[in-house]
Amino acid sequence: MFGLRLALGRRDGCRAVARAVSVAVLGFGLTLAAPAAMAQDVLVLAAASTKNAVEKLASQFKAKTGMSVTSSFAASSALAKQIENGAPADIFISADLDWMDYLQQRNLIKADSRVNLLGNELVVVAPKGSPIKPDLSKGGTLAAQLGDGRLATGDPSNVPVGKYAKAALEKLGQWTAVEPKLARADSVRAALVLVSRGEVPLGIVYRTDAAIDPGVEVAAVFPPDSYPAIVYPAALTAISKSSHAAAFLDYIKSPDGMAVWKEFGFVPAPKAP
Repeated sequence: MFGLRLALGRRDGCRAVARAVSVAVLGFGLTLAAPAAMAQDVLVLAAASTKNAVEKLASQFKAKTGMSVTSSFAASSALAKQIENGAPADIFISADLDWMDYLQQRNLIKADSRVNLLGNELVVVAPKGSPIKPDLSKGGTLAAQLGDGRLATGDPSNVPVGKYAKAALEKLGQWTAVEPKLARADSVRAALVLVSRGEVPLGIVYRTDAAIDPGVEVAAVFPPDSYPAIVYPAALTAISKSSHAAAFLDYIKSPDGMAVWKEFGFVPAPKAP
């Protein structure tokens, strides 16, 4: 499965590889019928970029309370659609406000439980040891630096990291030149794998993703004013059945929980303007 090679000359090939990698990295989404044994588990659907932190939080929560947490990770867009289609989730953690808003507008979350939990930063990553120093100046030459290679990030049409990336590149006047060279991945972690394995020379991910993969390094950091503030909201779903879900949501936003988020590079959510 991991012997895939990106067909650099064709956008469709890039998309196919990105989808295949996404399945390999994140291919354990919840089915619509949860086993009876999971009835009292807290079922969390969380943005792919939160995977390592959520798994540690779940382990600590079980050690403290004896309550189990089952998690599934993918792009926020995919998870929101799963919830809309009846996936038995108790908690949703999104990598942007839009997909939480999408569910709230459809009365699929408990609005009074919603909280802006985390913030993050947008970076360009390259394979470890790469000599490329991406030009993120206004009207810069990022597209030319890619040569015949591709730039991996989430699909800007729906994946939050891709939406942030598009906004940043538009602000820098580089989107028109870079857009034809995109490898559109199904999640930020799928984009990260493409860079880590050398399938593409550069990728746009969150700083927290760059920190967990020893195969990549941060090659450049986007100016913070070039993209909308990155906000991760969390909320209980409207169909939550677990009596422990509210306790887990409280835990992940508690001082102990925030210490874990900080360990993995997340920061508190930026304050609303």
